[in-house]
Amino acid sequence: MLSSAAPRRLSDIAFHGNPDSPYLRWFAQNLKRRMKRAGHTEVEPEANPGFVLNFINPDRPRPFRRNSQGTFVVGVVEVAEKPADLLPAAYPYLVKSLSNLLIYITPTEQGPETHFVTLEQGYYTAAAREGDALFEEVYKHIAPLASTRLVINNLFRKDLPESLWQGTEVTQAIYDAGQRLEAMNLLPAPFPITELLNERDMAHVKRLFGIGGLSYGNVSARHDADSFWMSARGVNKAQLRDVGRDILLIAGYEAEEDAIVVRVPPNVEPRGASVDAIEHWALYSEHPDIGAIIHIHAWIDGVASTTVNYPCGTYELAQEVADVVRAAPDPSRAIIGLKNHGLTITGRSLDDIFARIDGKILPQVPMT
Repeated sequence: MLSSAAPRRLSDIAFHGNPDSPYLRWFAQNLKRRMKRAGHTEVEPEANPGFVLNFINPDRPRPFRRNSQGTFVVGVVEVAEKPADLLPAAYPYLVKSLSNLLIYITPTEQGPETHFVTLEQGYYTAAAREGDALFEEVYKHIAPLASTRLVINNLFRKDLPESLWQGTEVTQAIYDAGQRLEAMNLLPAPFPITELLNERDMAHVKRLFGIGGLSYGNVSARHDADSFWMSARGVNKAQLRDVGRDILLIAGYEAEEDAIVVRVPPNVEPRGASVDAIEHWALYSEHPDIGAIIHIHAWIDGVASTTVNYPCGTYELAQEVADVVRAAPDPSRAIIGLKNHGLTITGRSLDDIFARIDGKILPQVPMT
């Protein structure tokens, strides 16, 4: 069980790039002042900060090259006119700048408008346009990135019993679930990185995060009291076949190292565990009746939801999801919304989950 009393972590912050307009310079100065007032310490970009605000040239968007997967980046770009269709115009800036979130500033007759564009291919717009109210709102949206810790490192133990190397009935059920999610059109490509990134930037993304795009969402199912099978990171969830590569046995969480323990066959070069493994581990550990979990980037009206848009793979998101599931009438059969992101659904089995969501799924996640 994750501790709900874990201290809030405030990242060191850095500002990168050139705010090359009077408005952007004003924006940078005021946001820096607001973040320092919240308790963040400014450092140089080379100091491996936890959070970077990267000001992007709209004609030549360049990434901030993080040295650590634990560095979150928010890109900021100001464009000359507001496009008729904002998301297709703004989204390439998010991807090309390798940002976790994009602040996209557009002109209007009433003054500049501030939009937040997410990796989940959605956006929302700040209600405020100027003054302290604007920077309170901007900080509210970026604070989850600037006060979290990522849990995506793995401790691989090449001791998986030989009897499990070819899989089990549970891994077959996970494969079948991936096929069903594909048939329901619930495994969209997360973002078109192969189309928008050059070869050098693509290699950088793979080195940092071990991903190649492929498909969103993940599937897991309990193996025993202390472990569960789960789809790996960066694999096509519609083709989950090989144990140790496509499907992994998650065997624990080492808090001192902030790492997920994965048992794999000795003769396999494993993929990384899903970034959501910490969240699934927390739920299986606390609720013995949970037999399976599915995460999809879709929505169901009327569900209980998290209130903060924490990034995937963070301790804080896992903690908040665990709190909401704990409050459910039956934690083993809960449907939980993840703010601006999607759904985490628990069940007694994968079949139980599919039976409960049939006909209820909305493909568009509401952005707020």
